[in-house]
Amino acid sequence: AVIVEDIPLLVESQMAPMFPLVVIVHADADLRVTRLIEYRGFTEEDARARIAAQASEEQRRAVADVWLDNSGSAGDLVAKARALWHDRIQPFAHNLQARRPARAQPVLAAADPDWPAQAKRILARLNTACGHRASRIDHIGSTAVAGMDAKDVIDVQVTVDSLEAADELDDAFLAAGYVRTGVTADVGKPDARSTQAQFDHTDDQSLWDKRLYSSADPGRPTHVHVRVAGWPGQQFALLFVDWLRANPDARSDYAALKRRVATGVTDSDAYAAAKEPWFLDAYRRAWAWADSTGWRPAE
Repeated sequence: AVIVEDIPLLVESQMAPMFPLVVIVHADADLRVTRLIEYRGFTEEDARARIAAQASEEQRRAVADVWLDNSGSAGDLVAKARALWHDRIQPFAHNLQARRPARAQPVLAAADPDWPAQAKRILARLNTACGHRASRIDHIGSTAVAGMDAKDVIDVQVTVDSLEAADELDDAFLAAGYVRTGVTADVGKPDARSTQAQFDHTDDQSLWDKRLYSSADPGRPTHVHVRVAGWPGQQFALLFVDWLRANPDARSDYAALKRRVATGVTDSDAYAAAKEPWFLDAYRRAWAWADSTGWRPAE
């Protein structure tokens, strides 16, 4: 079933991360004042005082997965709500019921300045879902690098103490809108090691094990990589973003690779596999940079 919670003070109560999808219905302040006077019998002074005591538009936008404009007629809003139901909410519910991730096409999109804000909402939702079982949750991948073109898929890493702890999160992820996939490991990078690495990357493939969840929401494709603290895959996910941010040449190389790959593949698995040879070399380059700069994961 789809359950709709109608919460007037959702932002003020800080409850937004408790829900898989947050819809904000908005009208400008002057229009709200007019409606409060006309339909609720408020004076203008009381109406403006009520609005001033509530969350700002900026605060509402920060938690909104969907922003519905309510400046028109009631009929206009009904039409928007019906479209939202059929295009996003109902497919989301069906995907969850079937334990099926939303499909994401391997299409390279122009860098979106809104990706960090979208990721921030996802991190808040996952932080609420995971609680103490996650030691950190990070926005990773290309969408975490300002100005970089990428697939319109947000990648997030949840760091846990063990794979057993990762498996304990299945129900929590499902309640938050994420379904488990069959991916259980990253592709190991056997030809590289770092003086900063806690583990010998050349010997134990099991240190590249992980759990991967994907969003069932067709409106916001998301991959959630659950990795163990200190294991090479977990460390590299954090390093890779910082390395790209700090090295324009590396960003250019990676962007050129993605443009080449995106023109020749038709599904996400093939897209990821086609990039893997480049990552073998990038792994060595990134760790060399980390060793030369004294890099450590940010708190």
